[in-house]
Amino acid sequence: MAKPYIIGITGGSGSGKTTFLRKIREAFEPNEVCIVSQDDYYRPREEQETDSEGYQNFDLPKSIDKKALYADLVRLINNEPVEKTEYTFNNKDAVPKKYWLQPAPVIVVEGLFVLHYRKVRALCDLKMFVHAKENLKIIRRIKRDQIERGYPIEDVLYRYEHHVMPSYEKYILPYMEVADVVINNNDSLEQGLEVALGFLKNKVKNN
Repeated sequence: MAKPYIIGITGGSGSGKTTFLRKIREAFEPNEVCIVSQDDYYRPREEQETDSEGYQNFDLPKSIDKKALYADLVRLINNEPVEKTEYTFNNKDAVPKKYWLQPAPVIVVEGLFVLHYRKVRALCDLKMFVHAKENLKIIRRIKRDQIERGYPIEDVLYRYEHHVMPSYEKYILPYMEVADVVINNNDSLEQGLEVALGFLKNKVKNN
């Protein structure tokens, strides 16, 4: 098996990365594309940094076990499957599921800090940045965290102002300049998605 083609996808919270990845997942068979999510490498809640107001900050690079993320990517590149446990976003009622990451011709690694982590970035053959306006990102974040995850609106807004935005400006936005492809998601992902899917299908075919 030839060396997999590695694609790193990043962007701010609410930019549309999850939707983008879901569309990619739907367009390919499991043995064609392996999707690795940074979210499943969060350190345990008790290891997360707490700010001056007592809120745990999950929007820092240190909140992720980057060594484990890198190690698993190397295993996949070496054609070794990886067993993972999904991260349930501190939902005490959710039962984490076990799943396997299987080697594939194309490996997509996505998350807030995948380009910030130097060793992970060095593995990427293609770097993609999903971008959206701030007002759209905060609306999407509120819908996700308040409606889907049940977080109080005050909690969501506090974290966005004091954790999400400072982290985005410091650890994520600078990498838009080094990205090979920037996908704008202000109105629709469709155009960028069409181009990305065409590119991925070509890579799957040739690998």
